[in-house]
Amino acid sequence: MLLIYIPKITPRNRYTIKTVFNHLLQLSEFQLTSDVDRFSEYVGEKLTYAKKPLGDELFIYASGLLEKKGIDEQKIEFGEFDGLITLFANKTKSALPYDIFSAVFYMLSRYEEYLPHRRDHYDRFIAKESLAYKMGFLQTAVVDRWALQLKKVILAKFPNTAFKPRTYSYIPTIDIDNAFAYKEKGLIRTMGGFFKNLMKLNFRQIKDQILVLLDRKSDPYDTYNYQRNIQKKYNLHPIYFILLGDYGFNDKNISYEKRNFQSLIKNLADYAQIGIHPSFGSNQKTENLHKEILRLEEIVKRDITKSRQHFLKLSMPETYRNLVKEDILEDYTMGFANELGFRAGTCSPYPFYDLDEEVECKLTVFPFQVMESTLRYYQNIGITESIRAIKAIIDEVKAVDGTFISLWHNESLGENSDWIGWTKVYEEMIAYALIK
Repeated sequence: MLLIYIPKITPRNRYTIKTVFNHLLQLSEFQLTSDVDRFSEYVGEKLTYAKKPLGDELFIYASGLLEKKGIDEQKIEFGEFDGLITLFANKTKSALPYDIFSAVFYMLSRYEEYLPHRRDHYDRFIAKESLAYKMGFLQTAVVDRWALQLKKVILAKFPNTAFKPRTYSYIPTIDIDNAFAYKEKGLIRTMGGFFKNLMKLNFRQIKDQILVLLDRKSDPYDTYNYQRNIQKKYNLHPIYFILLGDYGFNDKNISYEKRNFQSLIKNLADYAQIGIHPSFGSNQKTENLHKEILRLEEIVKRDITKSRQHFLKLSMPETYRNLVKEDILEDYTMGFANELGFRAGTCSPYPFYDLDEEVECKLTVFPFQVMESTLRYYQNIGITESIRAIKAIIDEVKAVDGTFISLWHNESLGENSDWIGWTKVYEEMIAYALIK
């Protein structure tokens, strides 16, 4: 067993050390202590996290961030170790030339998102405001790599430490923002769409709309048979996130009361996991979140414990607090809309820490790394370049035996309009992701 000495055990260092060893390094046999005598008398694997060591045990210098309370602008010293950028670097004689636990905590807690920052027009924290983007490590799973550096120095001193091996995995996820392009919209929305296209002289879309409504052509967003075939072909186990919010400017799915929509959801739930896609409007009216979860639970007749925010609308810590209150156990929102990569520096699921309340919460964060809309709309790059960018991210996840999570939408799998050729991207991503 690894015994870890900390002069004062705080919620921050307890959370961070537990997360590093339990979630990132798969080491269950460790304990924390602030008892000097117990630590000195212990015969076995020992590590001190403090300003100075007590003896000849493994020593990690503590910069002080995890002893504090509250949120202040941090003066972060950057360094480099074994070709990897580091945060909270120091020149103290330590097993690592940086405070790995403060670095991990800063990234996972999303400390920087609590500080003043610019937001985009959807009131979201943007990639360009992040330390990872500014310092050029957004496409690197730095938290996982830091943890592996720690594992290496521990094994160098204590070769028999019983770490379990990390295992690479792939989780495909699909958001259903708009189940159908033309079907089930109701008379008012159908006529509104028709006249909107007429005013813009979009005659092809008018033709498509008429043919779909006459059942002479498939709805362009109805890609569910294709998805099911792909899932069978590759033995995938996807998660679907369903938008069931009231109609609004940024929430335009069809009504949850439509029988065909309910049938679709039930069908998806027969072979996939289902989660709620909290509406954009639920950020202003938090009572709507409860209502939307109940709608989905009533349709699928099971508890809903997974979520991803519509428009990736994530505000720290309010969004996660609201999910905790609704007994959501897993959230898949952690990622950027306009950039691929690792928003929290990791591709490993980890527990949410409420920095305002200084408490670990019963909610696991599952970061995603790739969204097709990022490539097509935000970065406006082509199919070949998109495949190359996705494979580079997958390579990084595999390098640390992490969890690769992709985000796709039903409408992008229909070979229509903006998405012609993108089924190739989707299938090449899946095939590459499944290579162990």
